[in-house]
Amino acid sequence: MIKIGLFGIGLDTYWGQFEGLQERLIEYQSIIKKRIEGFEVEVIDAGMVDNPYKANTAAALFNTSDVDCIFLFISTYAPSQNVLPLAQKTKVPIIVLNLQPEKAIDYKKINAIGDRGKMTGEWLAYCQSCVAPEIASVFNRANIKFHLISGYLDEDYVWNEIKEFMDALEVVKTMNNNRVGVLGHYYNGMLDVYSDLTQQAATFGNHFEILEFGTLKKLRDNVSEKEILQKTEEFKELFDVSPECDPDEVRRAAQTSVALDALVDAFQLGSLAYYYEGDGDSAYEDIVTSLIPGFTLLTGKNVPVAGECEIKNVQAMKIMDALGSGGSFSEFYAMDFEDDVILLGHDGPAHFTIAEGKVGLVPVPVYHGKPGKGLSIQMKVASGPVTLLSVCQNSIGEIYLLTAEGASVDGPTLHIGNTNSRYKFSISIREFINQWSMAGPSHHCAIGVGHKSSTIGKIADLLNIRHINIC
Repeated sequence: MIKIGLFGIGLDTYWGQFEGLQERLIEYQSIIKKRIEGFEVEVIDAGMVDNPYKANTAAALFNTSDVDCIFLFISTYAPSQNVLPLAQKTKVPIIVLNLQPEKAIDYKKINAIGDRGKMTGEWLAYCQSCVAPEIASVFNRANIKFHLISGYLDEDYVWNEIKEFMDALEVVKTMNNNRVGVLGHYYNGMLDVYSDLTQQAATFGNHFEILEFGTLKKLRDNVSEKEILQKTEEFKELFDVSPECDPDEVRRAAQTSVALDALVDAFQLGSLAYYYEGDGDSAYEDIVTSLIPGFTLLTGKNVPVAGECEIKNVQAMKIMDALGSGGSFSEFYAMDFEDDVILLGHDGPAHFTIAEGKVGLVPVPVYHGKPGKGLSIQMKVASGPVTLLSVCQNSIGEIYLLTAEGASVDGPTLHIGNTNSRYKFSISIREFINQWSMAGPSHHCAIGVGHKSSTIGKIADLLNIRHINIC
């Protein structure tokens, strides 16, 4: 569970001057705490920090509680000395909440009070924006990164922003703890796909487990008939198994699928990138040509799998999966200038939970560009809003995120035993493919349902990397 540190800032001098002000501001902080807890996170509330001594105490509380992020609520004016010690002693993201209690001051009501002291106390309950520039100035000069949300307490915009940060924090934590399997080797000659594993691990915090195909073969050799039958039934339950599928091919894929499950369990994998050809060894070729159904099951069960050993893209798929958006392995298939849509798809595993209906399990006579033949997945991504995500790396080794939002739309597609969908964007497909390509991705991307670019931008902020959004 995500742990959130929360504290409010104020000025202790005010409390003796303006009766009821402190209690009122603490109540606003209580409202914020309850609403954040509604996102199913644990909130560690350090209360009101109204002097530098309390800042040190709050920092110690947050550090011992191992919080993932700190929310700073500006309840009224407070000098930045009440904030800087805490920010310097904690090493987690800080989100500053510049939130008024209401949309606007009731000028007539306050002016009617008549007592200028009481009127000042009323105004101070709305004095959040007074200190936002001060905090920003000090944080910038101290080289402390922070995020700022400005608005009022019951505003939808504010709580949508906070919810997106909660989602982004969950993704960052998932990536930090993810174990990525690397099975086999790169597809020969795909220079854009080759990855710097050290830089990936440094950026996302994940672990890479280099796996041997021999390990998978050993697991597969030990699969029982009972396990094969159980997996065959699972295929029938989750796939629309074509009558064209040879029972021996289904059995072969089921045996491999059981072994893949065991491999994931043995190495506690959260995602996997693979490619292998098994040239000259029939036993290995038997495995290689029966992987797709099992890898599709894993992908739909939150262990995304990318073919062609596309490590950058399995990172993108894991991000989309952690957002609850799927994240299916894709590449650009063709441009349709008549309908101004672009087709994307891929052979190999797909994210069956974002399919339009049940995914089809079909035989293909040849795996194009790869050895052998076997079973494959026929699928369309469900119609509706989608986000494309690519994890990119440039000439100086910088890793950054690239997104575009569009829609999966109805219309004719190719039924060639691949995922295959039509996508429309707010810009023309000519502009889209030019801008996307010039941003520097590999030829693969992850497709997820829903519009997630804003949240992905927050993920990039939390990871301290760039985010480019095309549309």
